[in-house]
Amino acid sequence: MPVMDLSSWIELYARPGTIWFIKRLSGNDTLATEAHQAGPYLPRPLVFEIFPDINQPAAKNPDQIVELFLDSHPDHREARVVWYNNKLHGGTRNETRMTRLGGQASALLNPDSTGSITALVFLLDADGKATSCHAWVCDDPLQEDIIEDRFGVVEPKSFTIWRPGLIPQQIQVAAEAGCHLSREQLPPVWLEKFPKGEEIIAKTRELRPDNNLTVDDRLLRRRECEYEIFKSVEEAVYLPRMANGFNSIEGFVGLAQTILQSRKSRSGNSLELHARDIMVEEKLINGTDFAHKPVIEGNKRPDFIFPSVAAYNDQSYPRARLRMLAAKTTCKDRWRQITTEASDIPLKHLLTLQEGVSENQFQEMRQENVQLVVPTKLHRSYPPSVRPHLISFESFIAEVRLQNRGNA
Repeated sequence: MPVMDLSSWIELYARPGTIWFIKRLSGNDTLATEAHQAGPYLPRPLVFEIFPDINQPAAKNPDQIVELFLDSHPDHREARVVWYNNKLHGGTRNETRMTRLGGQASALLNPDSTGSITALVFLLDADGKATSCHAWVCDDPLQEDIIEDRFGVVEPKSFTIWRPGLIPQQIQVAAEAGCHLSREQLPPVWLEKFPKGEEIIAKTRELRPDNNLTVDDRLLRRRECEYEIFKSVEEAVYLPRMANGFNSIEGFVGLAQTILQSRKSRSGNSLELHARDIMVEEKLINGTDFAHKPVIEGNKRPDFIFPSVAAYNDQSYPRARLRMLAAKTTCKDRWRQITTEASDIPLKHLLTLQEGVSENQFQEMRQENVQLVVPTKLHRSYPPSVRPHLISFESFIAEVRLQNRGNA
């Protein structure tokens, strides 16, 4: 049992003298992919700031021991924070991680924790050095909602750093996409009213047409670009307000909540809108080859139905030729939400960017007739036994195109 409930835990450590690191555990963080040196990835700048003795390029794999309290489960370890820097010594690795966590007995390494939101809170001394770490691994959607309502959406390949008293800072792990726009480069109307998701994605398409790339690479690259455009707008709109200061705590909290809500809205729609755009680019016609957000069976609104609502409602239309696609950036636990959508389509396709699931989670999905659709470059973050059963977004589009051709 946890040492306390999550909300109380957050309040206990939401104070000066701490720095928070929040991320979703990938298959390469846990033991899901059977990685030799598993353990949560930590960004080097953060590690070098709070563990300055690790910043020794001349030494091979410098490290430091830190007392770790896993309060969510609970567990206590003498963990190791290490800079795998053999790229500076003739190798290929250059990353910082937390290791020596006790194998699968630790919730931080248990394959079933893959995809879970995890918060690491480092307690600091007067010089800003980490003295210990308290951690929480969320094990249900309610706990994840508590974290995301407080700190903003936590997406794959990104993390949040929070210093109490400031607005949480969201950072991408991926390399810069080169899509950051200055205030002068943004459409003037965006500075007056925050743009809708469709507007930002249209700008993304303009900056990154990427027609020479595969469907999967195009999706991932545009997502990274769109995120940078979104952050550009965020900075242009909200930084001036922050620079002017606040007359009350309520004013600061109100702006923080506005920013977090904007991020949540963007995250909830982004993947779905990118998928729609790419399907249209791939010559699938909206309204003929697929239906976006159709209303079926009362108030059910799946993300995509193929080929059309008319075909779905026509009981003489072969059920085997129907397809349904849901788009969820992360799928741990929340994949179950799609099993009740489109009752006449037994096999549910789920497009996700989550970096891995455990073998147990995958078997549950298969038993419920859920087929994962994952961009090819993310397949390696899944267990070796799961990879052969994944299909790419490009393969899914090809399958739909073939089905539609048979319907003609």
